[in-house]
Amino acid sequence: MNYLSTRGHPDRKRFCEILLEGLAPDGGLYLPEHYPQVDTATLAKWRDLPYAELAFEILSLYIDDIPPADLKAICAKTYTPEVFGSEEIVPLRELEDGVYLEALSNGPTLAFKDMAMQLLGNLFEYELARRGAELNILGATSGDTGSAAEYAMRGKKGVRVFMTSPDGRMSPFQQAQMFSLQDENIHNIAITGVFDDCQDIVKAVSNDLGFKRKYRIGTVNSINWARLLAQVVYYFAGYFQATAGNDKPVSFTVPSGNFGNVCAGHVARMMGLPIHTLVVATNENDVLDEFFRTGIYRVRAAADTHETSSPSMDISKASNFERFVFDLVGRDAAKLRSLFVDELGSQARFDLSGEPAFKQAAERFGFKSSRSTHADRLATIRDTEKRFATLVDPHTADGLKAAREHLTPGVPMVVLETALPIKFAATLVEALGHEPARPARFEGIEALPKRVVKLPADVEAVKAYIAQNCD
Repeated sequence: MNYLSTRGHPDRKRFCEILLEGLAPDGGLYLPEHYPQVDTATLAKWRDLPYAELAFEILSLYIDDIPPADLKAICAKTYTPEVFGSEEIVPLRELEDGVYLEALSNGPTLAFKDMAMQLLGNLFEYELARRGAELNILGATSGDTGSAAEYAMRGKKGVRVFMTSPDGRMSPFQQAQMFSLQDENIHNIAITGVFDDCQDIVKAVSNDLGFKRKYRIGTVNSINWARLLAQVVYYFAGYFQATAGNDKPVSFTVPSGNFGNVCAGHVARMMGLPIHTLVVATNENDVLDEFFRTGIYRVRAAADTHETSSPSMDISKASNFERFVFDLVGRDAAKLRSLFVDELGSQARFDLSGEPAFKQAAERFGFKSSRSTHADRLATIRDTEKRFATLVDPHTADGLKAAREHLTPGVPMVVLETALPIKFAATLVEALGHEPARPARFEGIEALPKRVVKLPADVEAVKAYIAQNCD
């Protein structure tokens, strides 16, 4: 399988090359030259596979430069009940008639990011050992990516992690998870600004090809195709649990700020998984909802990015959106560049409302969207606890609200869980009057010593810090 850049760079690369590279040299995102197709016979063959074996089957369609036996061993090492808390790995629960919750938050850091990051850590370690190389990972997090990456990479040979996050904009639990790690290969950088500032720094460093090569910079954000590919697996797993056979469609609702999690659903659908609708659930930072309603993609400045009670979606520049738009415009790299480089670069927006392609976002690709507010979040948390004796975190609450707005009779709706509620205790206390339970291993985590540096939202300052800790 060869991979291409959304922005038209002529090079074609194999999986292990883009695993270590992250962004393409022209600033584009990597996608496979084509999506492998899965027919009903294959779905039937996969239906009863354990999660690790299902992961191997799906990953094998995209990875042909790791020997199958090695890839199978990596999947088996990654997806175990010991790490993820159940044999199913991603158990499905019917919440109410036709509405399901897919549990993705039982991994080491209690968030869905573990599903991909644990695999990524093992893939990095394998490939770096094979090459006798090292990698310095530069990432950006609004809360969950950072801790998932750090827990997956801590102690890994040949890997350092430099994780940027918006100073003071994560929950106390999220901050404690990251900043309490004392491993020498983990570096936390609190940036004065918002998540988009952190993300812009990561992209700027990745686009400095000289610095990137000298310091062997890689990424773990969903701009890395390997991260997104790992997430495709749980769409298939959710589908199999929600249906008895392969003749019935299923819809998914996905809380999403950066468009990575729902983009994995787009890939699964393009492969042939019978997905009826993909619902994008946003918070008050509703850039994606605005696009799917109007055809206008309008990024916000830091000053216009709201600080909300579902902070992991406080994002106004959805990095992975470029992958979907590439498919939406017929994989026309020149058109894609004009939208994401020229128009976004000069006007901070582009408008597809008058183009036939925009209608296809819903009609051909199945996308719908919804927006949730703080009041909606609280109401959904209270309702879910009262009616179903189930606690959900604020992002999952955003998902449930959106799901109920887009139900189709006879089509199961699977809501992807984002995190365990303890990660956002303050909002749960506001909604219910009490803290959610926390796993014993996280008792007292907020009181642990912190290891973090504070830097301005400045690319050169971050580059200097990386150089200082690598030279």
